[in-house]
Amino acid sequence: MLKHALKHLHDDATRVMVVDGSRLVRKLIGDVLQRDLPGVQVVGCAGIEDARRALLEGPVNLVTTSLSLPDGDGLALAKMVRESAGQAYVPVIVVSGEAQVHLEQRRFTDYITDYFDKSLGHEALAAFIRGYVQPAIIPGATLLYVEDSRVVAEATKRMLERQQLNVLHVMTAEEAVTLLTAESLGRNQHRIDLVLTDVTLKGELSGRDLVERVRVDFGYSKRRLPVLVMTGDGNPLNQSVLLQAGANDLVLKPIEERLLVTKVLFQLRLSRLNPRSVM
Repeated sequence: MLKHALKHLHDDATRVMVVDGSRLVRKLIGDVLQRDLPGVQVVGCAGIEDARRALLEGPVNLVTTSLSLPDGDGLALAKMVRESAGQAYVPVIVVSGEAQVHLEQRRFTDYITDYFDKSLGHEALAAFIRGYVQPAIIPGATLLYVEDSRVVAEATKRMLERQQLNVLHVMTAEEAVTLLTAESLGRNQHRIDLVLTDVTLKGELSGRDLVERVRVDFGYSKRRLPVLVMTGDGNPLNQSVLLQAGANDLVLKPIEERLLVTKVLFQLRLSRLNPRSVM
């Protein structure tokens, strides 16, 4: 995975890929997006191979796709996007009148970020996409932040608190597990909405261990409790291990404020869109 894979949301120019077998649909969606999102670049594609070629020309910030495509389906398209170099963290939105049925029957995979009912219309779709590429502040959300360097922690906390977020900072993964256990038992006054952890920590447990505890021991899905892992390791294999363990996303160190905030707000918004009782 290239270093820019972790920075795809940092570019000033927002590129949205619209994949649909209908040229008319692509044009209608593109026109609305360009009107409502100043400066957006719309990359229209008819199918999977068309999208594959387009990705070779540069990364995109978000992908919308129809479930049915001339050369496959939206799920295969999403898998291809995820596996393309530099595209591992791109939100993929399915636009379909059958999206709700697929969701209820759990036919969506982890490659799909979210769904949108096309019967709501293109205007609503544009507003939906805007929430991803221009995430709004979610005041009062609580982050459990795990970092063993007080200097780094103070700087990062300031970045997050500027977004009106509550930050619970602990030094070790063990302390984080204690807080999560208390919350699961109803003994914590704070509802933890997201976990942000460094991968290398003092103590017996690492950031990867914490991710596994969240997913396996507590049984929380990626939308029930998002986990972002901060890492300075550019090795693609090591990054892949963290994602396979259950991390929602990675944040490359040294931390860039805009990138961190974008990723945090995006995950919080996604979690709020999917009620915890359902996931």
